[in-house]
Amino acid sequence: MTPIIPTKEVKDQVNYNEKIRVREVRLIDEDGKQLGIVPTFEALRIAREKELDLVEISPKATPPVAKIMDYGKFKYQLAKKAHEAKKKQTVIQVKEMKLGLKIEEHDLQVKLRHVKEFLTDGDKCKITVMFRGREILHKDKGEALAFKIIEQLKGVGDLEQKPRFDGRNIIMIFSPV
Repeated sequence: MTPIIPTKEVKDQVNYNEKIRVREVRLIDEDGKQLGIVPTFEALRIAREKELDLVEISPKATPPVAKIMDYGKFKYQLAKKAHEAKKKQTVIQVKEMKLGLKIEEHDLQVKLRHVKEFLTDGDKCKITVMFRGREILHKDKGEALAFKIIEQLKGVGDLEQKPRFDGRNIIMIFSPV
């Protein structure tokens, strides 16, 4: 039998009104004033008199903390906070630049200029030196090209992953300074 893994919606659900299944709660009124430990049915009656909902704020506390408030407004504020947090987070992309072993100097400079733009924009950059056919016999030339690239990008990016062989490629990753 496989265990049931709660989805995000189930985890984020907050118990309110009749869904609160404990005997007593620490009650906070709509102004933030503590009313003490009250039986749940009494707390629910007080909330109904004020035409508000009883919302469980801290279910893991002993006894659980419940507050009298408008549940719809509470859900709206939670969604708004989540949206603001999502807006503030930064997403770092990994851009990739592939180079052949026989790349000419000018072509290399053009590719490195693009890599520098990626790094100044705040993205990571993965550089791959590819070996085609019998070029794999000249691993030393590939390593020399890799170290040349590292020298060229010294001021713009930090070498996050040193050059390493991955099949027929040499891979290295740079992160912005």
